Amino acid sequence: MLKGIPAILSPDLLKALCEMGHSDRLVISDGNFPAQSLGKKGTVIRMDGHGVPEILDGILKVFPLDTYVDKPVTLMEKAPGDEAETPVWDQVAEIVARYDPRGAKTVGHRERFAFYEEAGKAYLIIATSEQALYANVMLQKGVVT
Repeated sequence: MLKGIPAILSPDLLKALCEMGHSDRLVISDGNFPAQSLGKKGTVIRMDGHGVPEILDGILKVFPLDTYVDKPVTLMEKAPGDEAETPVWDQVAEIVARYDPRGAKTVGHRERFAFYEEAGKAYLIIATSEQALYANVMLQKGVVT
């Protein structure tokens, strides 16, 4: 065990986060996301039993967001005509604001299929048991100064 590391961050996840470089991206996906289909071999870490907000909070304690882009945090947009409620979006904005001085302004949105395309290029996809709809979050890594 280590001091100061959130317990939710497994050794495999910490290893992957450490291996990532500037501008690499990771996705924290909800339970409906096609993580196994989109993830390259060896780039999906399962975190069943956990939700997106708690994992995001743990990751942002150790993971710098990219300061060279305006929106290093991306949420998947709702499909046109979908009336689903998305309270998880507010949770994501609150968590991000705790760790990045730019606050919720760092959070952007991407059309659903464009999000899938970008997720397929991500360094890592974290598959969760999150039941909230449209709870998929993509983070772009920054640098530690």
